[in-house]
Amino acid sequence: MRLVLALPIFALAACQVTEDDRNDQVTVQYNEEVAANAAEDIGNAAEEAGRAIANGAGEAVDTVRNVDVDVDTNTADNDRTTNSN
Repeated sequence: MRLVLALPIFALAACQVTEDDRNDQVTVQYNEEVAANAAEDIGNAAEEAGRAIANGAGEAVDTVRNVDVDVDTNTADNDRTTNSN
């Protein structure tokens, strides 16, 4: 989501400003190639972020699957306390 918020900054970076001091003029041009490259970079970053999230989720699932929990339900055993740490 944060990458989408950066789109206007990349669009602004695609603008090229030229000053002509002799004629007292300023020219602003929008470079489509720079904008396309910025959009492609954003797409690649989003893809990498999605891949990293998927890998992290997969590792979390593997970790949870490897957890072994032993529960003692023998309430008739009076020698143990409920919190024996």
